[in-house]
Amino acid sequence: MNPLPASRYQRTLFLLFLVFFLASCVNPPYLQFMLLQHSATLLAVALLAWLSSKIEITRLSYTLIIVFLCLHTLGARYLYTYTPYDTWSETLLGINITETFAFERNHYDRLVHFTYGLLLVIPILEYERRYLKLTTLVAAILAVECILATSAAYELLEWLVALIFAPDWAESFLGLQGDPFDAQKDMALATSGAILAVGVYLLSTRSGQK
Repeated sequence: MNPLPASRYQRTLFLLFLVFFLASCVNPPYLQFMLLQHSATLLAVALLAWLSSKIEITRLSYTLIIVFLCLHTLGARYLYTYTPYDTWSETLLGINITETFAFERNHYDRLVHFTYGLLLVIPILEYERRYLKLTTLVAAILAVECILATSAAYELLEWLVALIFAPDWAESFLGLQGDPFDAQKDMALATSGAILAVGVYLLSTRSGQK
């Protein structure tokens, strides 16, 4: 099986992601934990390659998936908790995000959980409409529920992996940063992102039908 999509656009995106992924693995600050984080990345990339050879994925959906994988890859390099976005923002914009918004924690993990719902709910919705022949409304509802369910499953799996492979670093690996309700907030953010994206999708679809 050819792991590259037949579409030139998607093939280019896939290759660019692979370059980005390999670059993120150069001199990582938390090598052993980055490898644990990337177990999910490799599964996702393999699944995307397999799906690309089996079903048609729109340009929009493929782009959203690749963008999310890039955000996750960046977070995995820095164990999410230590993603230096303040350094980047000071270099590029001259502002410190944490100081400007009076943050008490690193919020990169929150961003990625939010974008999990925001970016991936549309590919799920499009799959349900095209291959399950569901109405737009039913597909939208089920897509949001899928985001919520997979978010919960991921939190449980991540917790289990941390207990087994990194018990001494479990809190840092999980990105709790002292928040006992971190998992619940992450799931809520993913679901909120999904609801927002679906709302925009439904409005744009309705506008296009007028």
